Amino acid sequence: MSKRYARAITAIFCLFLGGLMVWQLLLPDRERSDVENRTLQQRPVLTLSGVLDGSFMEDVESYVQDQFPLRDQWTGLKARAEQLIGKRLFNNIYLCEDETLISKVDPPADGLEETNLGYIAQLAGKTDVPVYLGLIPSAAEVWRDKLPYGAESWDQNAYLAQAAETGLPLIDFAGALTAHASEPIFYRTDHHWTSLGAFYGANALLDSLGREPLKAEDFTPETASEDFNGTLYSQSGIHSLTPDTMEYWVEEDGLTVTSWRSGSPEPAQLYDRSYLTEKDKYSSFLGGNQPLCVIRNENARDGGKLLLIRDSYSDALAPFLAQSFAEVHLLDLRYYRLPAAQYAAENGIDAICAVYSVPNFITDRNLVFLAQ
Repeated sequence: MSKRYARAITAIFCLFLGGLMVWQLLLPDRERSDVENRTLQQRPVLTLSGVLDGSFMEDVESYVQDQFPLRDQWTGLKARAEQLIGKRLFNNIYLCEDETLISKVDPPADGLEETNLGYIAQLAGKTDVPVYLGLIPSAAEVWRDKLPYGAESWDQNAYLAQAAETGLPLIDFAGALTAHASEPIFYRTDHHWTSLGAFYGANALLDSLGREPLKAEDFTPETASEDFNGTLYSQSGIHSLTPDTMEYWVEEDGLTVTSWRSGSPEPAQLYDRSYLTEKDKYSSFLGGNQPLCVIRNENARDGGKLLLIRDSYSDALAPFLAQSFAEVHLLDLRYYRLPAAQYAAENGIDAICAVYSVPNFITDRNLVFLAQ
């Protein structure tokens, strides 16, 4: 290689990098990436303290990465190139058969999985209301046969057996989902269960509480969206998949939904259709994350009041449970800090169910508030 050729290559490369730098400086900063479903780093402010503690340079690095020109296109191209060489794990998410993305579940490292079981037991000791534990295995367990050959994922069934040793009454979500594993019970691009999966989950819960199961023929599923790309789609960088279909099963007539998003009650919806025009379509179930939500059904089949200590899986689950219970209360410990036992006593709750996906339960540090 001649010196002239080497200099030409170097000059072209420098021009390319310089052009990208100028392009980035001229482009307006984006506040959010719809593809990645997250807020992007904004231009950091230079301060002496930030320079001294190193946080300014960290923010600059994040800023350059997040605001890089055509970032979404580059990440998609990178993922496509890695697919071509046979890679199947992208940002801890497996690309599986049938265009299915499944999040790998890593082994717990800090003992939180045992500690959180203890918090549920402490809640049961603080109230006369029966407390049930419902752990939902993720697609990595229920659809383990879809994982690439040799793929690793933590044994969730073994953990469910460990949870049974606590003596707490368990809701058999694992059995209900495994029995219907051949059906679309999880989204292909998202970690949540579908409305069909939530239907089977609701019957598992009702069975544990000695209530009559729901019948599929009593529902008329409505196709709410045919272009849902969920969190796994965003996190993996695999953007060439067929979107998921999202369904609503429960009629809203006769149901009253109340939300406490800012500390005061306000009218809400079973299905907030405004989210269907946004990236985060799953939040259309009950309007997404919130401290407290109550669904009341004046025509409930069996009556009574149920309290769900829950994660986001219950957003799709609760509409089905409202067919049996006169009131379904959903309490999210990420935002609600008052004692759950006190809430149950003040609101005449008949049963408490802690309902979490296994990956969320073994990593959630908010269950400590149940010990209050």
